[in-house]
Amino acid sequence: MRIKVKTTPRSRVVRLDEPGPDGVWQARVQAPPVDGKANEAVVRLLAERFDVPKSRISLVSGETSRLKTFEIPDP
Repeated sequence: MRIKVKTTPRSRVVRLDEPGPDGVWQARVQAPPVDGKANEAVVRLLAERFDVPKSRISLVSGETSRLKTFEIPDP
């Protein structure tokens, strides 16, 4: 499945909020948006939430954008 995630880097809290009416998930991570660290933190959150290995989650689009699309395999 593909999901859209709005990322908030350098947040005080780390959490993944359920999607809103627009279907976009909200990821808050403490990592800075430098060298892909925030993207890695979002992948960790998604892996934990969907119970899949981090290596199976791929970033499809939005590498440098706050709005990202991830491909997550069915568990």
